[in-house]
Amino acid sequence: MASDATSERILDAALEQFARFGLRRSTIDDVARAGGVSRITIYRHFPQRERLVEAVIVRELERFLAQLDGAVIGLDDVEERLVEGFVVTLHAARCHPLLGRLLSIEPELVLPLLTIHGGRPLAIASDYLAQRIHVLRDAGDVPEREAQQVAELVVRLTLSFILTPDGAIALDDESAMRAFARRYVAPLATRAEPVEITPVS
Repeated sequence: MASDATSERILDAALEQFARFGLRRSTIDDVARAGGVSRITIYRHFPQRERLVEAVIVRELERFLAQLDGAVIGLDDVEERLVEGFVVTLHAARCHPLLGRLLSIEPELVLPLLTIHGGRPLAIASDYLAQRIHVLRDAGDVPEREAQQVAELVVRLTLSFILTPDGAIALDDESAMRAFARRYVAPLATRAEPVEITPVS
């Protein structure tokens, strides 16, 4: 339990440090001072600086997904939850103190963490969405494999809007985002037809 509490303390300090000064200007020494711990303690929990950065990103993602559940839990079906989830996600990403700042001041550092080196955050978000599609879509008539593929497609699409906000879709207009999500995003799950996949022998 003490180890978990120490990890959380380090992650809290790292989040504040990264959000205020960015990744390039933040050192392990800075995080250690902010968290009131030693460099050795940080390296004991996060052996590499890259592991610390990833852990901060993953924890923020997991926190957001818990909030997202709360935002859509009262909606009736998978379509409405996908539409609202799309809008809530884009709004949260634009307003997040760490992600918004890093995309603004250090895009060359944060983009690889969410793209070519973003396998873990992508997997977490895709697993989260796939489970809900599988459960909500007509009492689970979408096979888990297909739900996973659809979820990953939705996550990748949403991430592209977060990383490249300029375009034909007005991301500061919630009604426009809802219309877009209802027409193009939700059907990826709601109109997906279950398919029987025959294993290759």
